[in-house]
Amino acid sequence: MPLYMDIHSIEGGVSVDDVVKAHLADLQMQSRYDVSYLRYWVDEARGKIFCLAEAPSAEAAASVHRDAHGLVADEIYQVQEGS
Repeated sequence: MPLYMDIHSIEGGVSVDDVVKAHLADLQMQSRYDVSYLRYWVDEARGKIFCLAEAPSAEAAASVHRDAHGLVADEIYQVQEGS
């Protein structure tokens, strides 16, 4: 299954607590789209959130966010893991 990294930009910053809540909502929704959100990273001060997911397509990954909490990513990239 392809890997996707998405990037959210939240004007004014974002709290880790709010991201945790959004991630939990993603986990509840992801199976409907055959998506698995694996990890996320947060830069609170800059309002940046990075999410890593296995998904059949970028659209499927975006649909999870849209349906779970409405915070659709600004950018989505198909990525390959390196070591």
